[in-house]
Formats: sequence, C-alpha cells, structure tokens
Amino acid sequence: MTHDEILAKYGPREAMEYDVVVVGGGPAGLATAIKLKQLAAANDKEISVVVLEKGSEFGAHILSGAIMDPKALTELIPDWKAKGAPLNQPVTDDAMVFLGETGSIRTPNFVLPECFQNHGNYIVSLGNVVRWMAQQAEELGVEIFPGFPAAEILYDDKGAVKGVATGNMGIGKDGEPTDSFQLGMELHAKYTVFAEGSRGNLGRQLIAKFKLDEGKDPQTYGLGVKELWEIDPKRHQPGFVLHTAGWPMDSDTYGGAFLYHMDNNQVTLGFITGLDYSNPYLSPFEEFQRWKKHPNIRWYLEGDESKGIKPAKRVGYGARAITAGGLMSLPKTVFGGGALVGCDAGYLNVSRIKGSHAAIKTGMLCAQAAFDAITNGRQHDVLDAYPESFEKSWLHAELHKARNFKA
Repeated sequence: MTHDEILAKYGPREAMEYDVVVVGGGPAGLATAIKLKQLAAANDKEISVVVLEKGSEFGAHILSGAIMDPKALTELIPDWKAKGAPLNQPVTDDAMVFLGETGSIRTPNFVLPECFQNHGNYIVSLGNVVRWMAQQAEELGVEIFPGFPAAEILYDDKGAVKGVATGNMGIGKDGEPTDSFQLGMELHAKYTVFAEGSRGNLGRQLIAKFKLDEGKDPQTYGLGVKELWEIDPKRHQPGFVLHTAGWPMDSDTYGGAFLYHMDNNQVTLGFITGLDYSNPYLSPFEEFQRWKKHPNIRWYLEGDESKGIKPAKRVGYGARAITAGGLMSLPKTVFGGGALVGCDAGYLNVSRIKGSHAAIKTGMLCAQAAFDAITNGRQHDVLDAYPESFEKSWLHAELHKARNFKA
C-alpha cells in the first residue's frame, strides 16, 4: 500500500499540539529545548516543547569520543559542573604529527595554529553529554520522546511548516500493514526546529524545497570512522590529544586522524576522509585500518608481555557523515514555520574538528528567536532574528576565521 492509501484506510492520524517541536535529540536540539524552557521560566510564560529522537535512547546515535569546547555549554548552563555534567577529562597536552609510512615528525607546540590548540577544552563521551542534557531538559519540563523518528514534514495551506509526523510502525517486508500496525502521529507546532545532524533526511528536503542553498557554495562532506578502545593503564595518558596528517593519505586526498585519551583508560581513534577523493579504489575504512598499524598508533594498542602490558580491547565503533563546507556553504537556516540548527545546517568548524559547541550555540540563538516570536503572538512565519543574531555572535566570528580552511 502507498502512503496515501494507508492514510485513507487507517487515518486520520492522531495530532498533538505544541509551541515548538524539535526534531533530533543531539546537542543542538536539546540546547534549543533547554533554552526555550529557561526563557519561559525567567519570563513567567508557558511554552510547550517536545523533542523527538530516533534512537532508542538519547545519545544512542552519538559517536562518543570528542573534544568539547565548553564555551556554549557554560552560556546555556553556567553551573554545569555542579549539576554533574560528564566533562571529566580536561585536555592536558596537544600534539600534531606528520606521518610517513614508518616514521613521523612532530610539530613544535609553539608553532601550532590556534585551531589545533585545545587548552581549556575537555575530552568527552558525547553520548554521555547528550544523555545528561536530556535529563536537564526533562527536569525543566521538556517532553522527550526517544524511539520516535520524524518521517514526514507537514505543511499548512500557505506552504509553511506546521509540524512533523512520526513513521508508521508494523509495516511488513512487502510494504503492507501487519497485525501490529500502528499509524504514525502528527505533532503540530508554531515553530518546528530541525536538529538531525549532518545530512539530515528532513533537513535535506527542506533545503531543496525552500532553495535554502541558493547562492551558496556547494556543501562538502567527509566520512568519519571512529573506534573506542580500552588500553593498558601503563600506556594511557589522560587528557593527551594527538592529531596526525600525511600517511596513509596521498597528497590528492583530504583527511586526517586523531587519537584522544579519555578517562577510564579509554582512547578514541578517528579517521576523517574528504568525500571528494578521486581514487575510486580508496576505502576510508581500509585507510583507517592501515593508519592504526603505524608504529606511533600501534604502540598504544598492542601488548608487550615482557613489560606486563596487555593488548588493548576495542569496545565500540561507528561512522558518520561530516558537513565540512563551513561558513561559505552554510544555507539559509530559516523558512516559514521552522529553522535548521547544528549540523543539519552545517555549523561544524572543520579547522578545529569541533561542532558540539556550535550546535549548542545555534540551538540557543534559535530558541531565543522562537520564544520572542511566540510571546508576540506569531506562528508559522520566518524567524529572521535567528540568523541575524548568529551574524553578531562569537560563533560567526569563529567560523568566518575558518571559512577558507579547506579551500
């Protein structure tokens, strides 16, 4: 049965009404929800907010192991330390190393550009940070719905976004409803905020429908492959950050790699490949495996019985797309009835390999614009105050500085 046939037979769908619906339970989406509730409490207003997360729990689809700049989090929740935010491991040392096939050259720290310096930042499990943020949101009165992916954008008679619908459940392999079939639910809102992450399914539809990328540089992407390992305490250096360039990449392929020493004797290893590579035989996953065999990296993972050092154990892995175009590829982020925040728009600072602080900041800016609009009796129009406030923010200045990093 087609989508329309299912609706005709089993509909209409149940609908729930909110002031703001947030699609995506990552740092950007949760920051949006938290800021909205903070503003409502500070101004003695009632704002209903719901966050839809496709994962079975908040943080389930977040690849853990990241360096987090706490600047935006401090603006959002100034007492995050007292509230137990899982930012436990400050960065203690940085290293930038250029690899050859068997050797390496370390760049002296005093010549490292600012974007590669991480003093004051934290090595975190981003999944744990997101779970903590979800708890903070729930305590403020945000409704959180894990396991409910938004599958369809809903529009009003004027073409503005009026909400989303969750996917139908209980569809068989043949596309027909089974005995356990359950029709999706509609969630209507005055404003809908899309925070799905890089290459979000609904975000891409919105960019195409409203031509949000018109007049912008084409967006570029990378593929990040990441693994989490538990290593022997004798080789663990809590807070140490290692970035590498060069081998195994050739000079025609954009990319790099990193190794971060987290707490609890864990390290996260990551390898980023620009998806504009020209070699049809190149496999980002295989290049990652080659990189792990370099002496500088293998040393952390292999055991040494003579010294009582146990081999490392891999405890997690994953991959995700990375939006790498930066400020020059940033689409228009607002349209009738909604907005894009975080990596759904492409706010990653590729020069710093950081996006969580940008995600939180854009969520806050969008929340302020939505709150002001709702309290002034508006709905389903364009939140122009959001991009205007972004252009005046420290985040815009940061991304402007890095605008030609990959050019």
